[in-house]
Amino acid sequence: MNYIFVLTVGLLAGTISGIVGTGSSIMLVPVLAYEFGPKEAVPIMAVAAVMANLSRIMAWWREVDWRACAAYSVTGIPAAALGARTLLVLPARAVDVAIGLFLIVMVPVRHWLARHEITIGLGHLALGGALIGFLTGIVVSTGPLSVPLFLFYGLTRGAFLATEAASSLGLYVSKSVTFERFGALTPEVALKGLIAGSSLMFGAFIAKRFVLKLDPDLFRRVMDGIMLLAGLSMLWNATHAT
Repeated sequence: MNYIFVLTVGLLAGTISGIVGTGSSIMLVPVLAYEFGPKEAVPIMAVAAVMANLSRIMAWWREVDWRACAAYSVTGIPAAALGARTLLVLPARAVDVAIGLFLIVMVPVRHWLARHEITIGLGHLALGGALIGFLTGIVVSTGPLSVPLFLFYGLTRGAFLATEAASSLGLYVSKSVTFERFGALTPEVALKGLIAGSSLMFGAFIAKRFVLKLDPDLFRRVMDGIMLLAGLSMLWNATHAT
């Protein structure tokens, strides 16, 4: 029953993230934390996120902007490894609190970014990759930050989804390798990640048909709601942990 619940939420999360470019980790991590504990949930989600990003790349392969991907990944990949190593020395309750607060704070931050019309280049993507990569290693999901970064670069719809996924893939692979090296990604944890990731992949392909019909205002409302609910659930886990 635990896995059925995870797969159900994963399918919904994969579909939503396949439409708006982010949200799978935000939705699925609280479920994984509740079922398996916060410290185990993070490496599980890292494996699942690799699969989710692979599916979006496969769905929109011809539209990937590889120059933007390279600029973001060259700094983001080592930064993600550093962030993941930092996470492993934090206590489990601190992980819950950090993730919960981060998700809640990202709601006003995203609105602030949206109000400022910013044009960025490859250099800005590299700087953003370093910061977001490190945060990705610690707080599981930084989609609310990476999404506006690639949109401000000028990517839209399929090109945005494919390039953001390709750029994030390297970060999550780096994070997973770091977890495996330091003993946090055991075969059992990896299997759980593959199970969760399979539902995310299926959801991404369901989402493709809806991408061109998505209303921008609906996207913003959905993401705000998801981040607030997920953040509050992580804080609830921290305050009720035994």
